Amino acid sequence: MAAPMEVIVSSDSAAQLWNCAVFELQSGTNLLSYRGGNSACRGLAVLNGEFILGAQLGKNFINVWEIQRKDQLQQKIVCPGVVTCLTASPNGLYLAAGIAEAVYLWEVSTGNLLAVLTRHYQDLTCLKFTDDSSHFVSGGKDNLALVWSLASVVQLDLSHTPEPRHILSRHSLPITDLHCGLMGPQARVATASLDQTVKLWELSSGEMLLSILFDVGIMSVTLDPCEYFLFCGGSDGNIFQVSLCSQSLSREKAFQSDNDGNQVFKGHRNLVTCLSVSMDGTLLLSGSHDETVRLWDVQSKQSIRCITHKGPVTNAVIMAAPANMFLPDSRPAVALPRFSRHLLSSEGEGAESGGAWLRLGLYTQDEEETYLQKADRLYSLMNAVTDKTVFGEGENTKVRVAELEEEVQTLKKVNKDLYDFSSQLLTKPT
Repeated sequence: MAAPMEVIVSSDSAAQLWNCAVFELQSGTNLLSYRGGNSACRGLAVLNGEFILGAQLGKNFINVWEIQRKDQLQQKIVCPGVVTCLTASPNGLYLAAGIAEAVYLWEVSTGNLLAVLTRHYQDLTCLKFTDDSSHFVSGGKDNLALVWSLASVVQLDLSHTPEPRHILSRHSLPITDLHCGLMGPQARVATASLDQTVKLWELSSGEMLLSILFDVGIMSVTLDPCEYFLFCGGSDGNIFQVSLCSQSLSREKAFQSDNDGNQVFKGHRNLVTCLSVSMDGTLLLSGSHDETVRLWDVQSKQSIRCITHKGPVTNAVIMAAPANMFLPDSRPAVALPRFSRHLLSSEGEGAESGGAWLRLGLYTQDEEETYLQKADRLYSLMNAVTDKTVFGEGENTKVRVAELEEEVQTLKKVNKDLYDFSSQLLTKPT
């Protein structure tokens, strides 16, 4: 059986020739191109090997192409706001998007919006699923990375508010990128930040394993498949290789180039926005704001190929080519449905679809109420009605709630403006 063919998928913000394109890994030959719009940074995803999704830069919709029909934009998924990051679960069942400070999670088979997670305080910058689709991690400008268990998030119990499994809060400036390793719930997660550090975490416990300090802000991060090395893309165009097999027992250390695996890739002239490693760990792919995608030999640190783009590179990844990518006559097994912008409980969408919903969780059948229990319940209802009659219908309360909600939104905007201003001051070159 032949080994899977690896390809490069990349996009840039100019999109003069195409939205995103597919290149052959070994030769750099342009194999496919997908036209229509341009994709935001960390806004490109492959869904179930059948669709390519691209979050439109600065707009509130996602472009969708069937993976083998390169020239025809199939549909647009309209979202409640501008999509800042996008990811699809490896099993193809769920789609997650960062919209402002919230994570929106859709079920692909029905298009239903299952959850809106609002535990971040600033806009999201990155989203990644684990390789087994059991968890996903969100990072944002609020310096936080949140680990979510998919099983707890998709519980359709309206009284249940999903909470993150872990809150990774050791960064002091916005998180720019994150990478989930292999082994599902036992994976290690790497987070990069403008605070000039990259931190390595244990997903199962939320414990920080390692923190590396650099001289520049780190814009992108990835691990090789064996997790021997950590690759970090700097704001100065350099790519730093950190060995994870050193004998040092210190959890916090500064990066220093040496002969034990800590090396620097030099070639880009501007910040490195994305990194990816081939399946055998021998090749490193990088995309930069200098409008190039470079392929590096990890062993020699030499740039062996440079693919020129027409604008700052927003996405670049090495992936195994889906089976039907180069079969023009193939079609997706199931067409994408219309994606909802409202939760299941909103506007009766769940009832209109005519489907049956399974609510995950343990539910036990209540025992039949006794006569005394029914009497107590009726008495409570009577008291509630009496209170409502005496104290009014609650119109004043509704008005007050509306005023408070408006005040909260104003305070959120003020807080965001202050945060952006302070971040600019802290990251401004001296």
